[in-house]
Amino acid sequence: MIGLAEKGDSDREYDGCGILYGVLRDSAYEIKQIAEAEKENHIKKGWWKPAYEKLGHNHRKLGTKGIT
Repeated sequence: MIGLAEKGDSDREYDGCGILYGVLRDSAYEIKQIAEAEKENHIKKGWWKPAYEKLGHNHRKLGTKGIT
C-alpha cells in the first residue's frame, strides 16, 4: 500500500488525486504500525514462529550466514 501510494502520488496528473494518495499512505502506515505492535506482542508471548517453521521446515536453522 505504501508503495502504491508513493507511485500514484508521483505519477498523478491532478492535485485532487494527492488527497486520495495521502489518505492511502496514512492508512498504510497506520496498518503497518498496528501490525508491528501485534507482532511484538506475539513474540513476547512466544506465539511468533519464523516463517520456515510455519511452513514445516523445522530442520532448518538460522546461522550467521542465513538459513542453512
